[in-house]
Amino acid sequence: MENPPRPDVEDELIAAEEAQEARHDPEADIPEARRTAFTRFLDVVEWLGNLLPHPVTLFALFALGVVVVSGIAGFFDVSVADPRPEGAAGRSPDGRIEAISLMNGDGLRMIVENLVSNFVMFVPLGTVLVALLGVGVAEGSGLLSAAIRGIVLSAPRRLIVVAIVFAGVISNTASEVGYVVLIPLAAVIFLALGRHPLVGMAAAFAGVSGGYSANLLIGTVDPLLAGITQEAAQLIDPGYTVHAAVNWYFMIVSTFFITLVGSWVTLRIVEPKLGTYDPSHAEEGVEDESAAEPLTAGEKKGLLWAGLAVLVVSGLFALSIVPEWGVLRNPETGEVLRSPFLNGIVALIFVFFLVPGVVYGVVTGSVRSDRDVVDGMASAMSTLGLYIVLVFFAAQFVAFFGWTNLGGITAVTGADFLISAGITGPAIFIPFILICCFVNLMLGSASAQWAVTAPIFVPMLMLIGYSPEVIQAAYRIGDSTTNIITPMMSYFGLILAFAARYDKRLGIGTVVAMMLPYTIFFLIGWVMLFYLWVFVLGMPVGPEAPTFYTP
Repeated sequence: MENPPRPDVEDELIAAEEAQEARHDPEADIPEARRTAFTRFLDVVEWLGNLLPHPVTLFALFALGVVVVSGIAGFFDVSVADPRPEGAAGRSPDGRIEAISLMNGDGLRMIVENLVSNFVMFVPLGTVLVALLGVGVAEGSGLLSAAIRGIVLSAPRRLIVVAIVFAGVISNTASEVGYVVLIPLAAVIFLALGRHPLVGMAAAFAGVSGGYSANLLIGTVDPLLAGITQEAAQLIDPGYTVHAAVNWYFMIVSTFFITLVGSWVTLRIVEPKLGTYDPSHAEEGVEDESAAEPLTAGEKKGLLWAGLAVLVVSGLFALSIVPEWGVLRNPETGEVLRSPFLNGIVALIFVFFLVPGVVYGVVTGSVRSDRDVVDGMASAMSTLGLYIVLVFFAAQFVAFFGWTNLGGITAVTGADFLISAGITGPAIFIPFILICCFVNLMLGSASAQWAVTAPIFVPMLMLIGYSPEVIQAAYRIGDSTTNIITPMMSYFGLILAFAARYDKRLGIGTVVAMMLPYTIFFLIGWVMLFYLWVFVLGMPVGPEAPTFYTP
């Protein structure tokens, strides 16, 4: 005989049902007295955003628009001066960054020849597919559902939001974990508590992507950005070196800042705006509040054995990276930062979920043969149909934008504006961060954006006295804070697909309006923290990271 639900969970579910029954119209979720001017502003943002076409159509139009704009720019010979010195890699002989037209024979041939490779080489596509193969087994066997219910029934309700945002920030050490695993799991946790699942998704998305440049650990993106910064700095100082941990101190402080601010925005703004969840808008098969039922004896036994499997897998991972002789360390330097371990983190994610999922299924009886394992993988793949279609057109847009040099022209134009404004003191970082925010709306990849903008901004700001390490820290603020509101971000389509499971009416505007408060408060607070840390307290942004640079 099953044990009855815990009283506090049962009370929450009854309250949610009563609130749902009392709902008469879409705005009944928020009493008029609580509908502040900011809430109404978000309603307008949502309304305007939902006027946009389907995300797939939008990316197709963006790709087509790049082709047309490149043709116009190419016809008028639009170009800007290349700020890189002579002989620098990628610099044209005439010292100009010129718009390249795709509306000609050469452009058409380039599009036709690379249409397939643009799609299959789009990095987030393979990352999502491989990771979800393992996650699909863990989900199909019932492991994830049982683990989530165990967390819901044991975790203090008041700390769930804080835990989700903090876990999101930490997960971006290997960013795929947050996008592929934590965000959908956060939705199920909130659904199990009788709260709006999109609130859980928003909190996790804010931590994973909005807090992308905050962490307690060095992640996979840090050596990548440091390498780009070093190349840009060497345009001015050929001997300058930048290591992967140059922003580590500021990242640690930012972790707690993002956790606190993200939790506050979730509880005070996002959850009141979304109101009570209406399960009638969800897709068929989405779990309901019954997910909060207590674990059975068989499920507890399965979780115990799955936990032991996690320990064994984690131990094997540790043996491959912790000892100096670890086989997944960099074979040439022995480093962890630029190692097969971090470069192959997606493969490790696959194994991390596959093995415990199979163990749990065997113990509970949900996995009886290899066919059940394969079915779990296939089921996970079947949920990504929309994402795969969207990725095809998103990949074309990103590729076209890079081919045409429109990104570089935009960045140089912005840099010229800063110079003409005559701002050379610490205040220059405010327009710099805002320009990074704007460029990030068009180039969602942190590395792609920095590869375009670093050769322009790093030399420019070095010449007026600021170190590449501080410049990179400021850039990462602008990059992270607008990740969560731009459809150009590589995983935005995946977030949209996850969210649509709980509300079939949902559009781009709904997601943007839901995440916009995080962007606003993260940006304002993070800039203030940056100035306090660097210019008021005089603290370094990382080990061996000076604030100022003397040519």
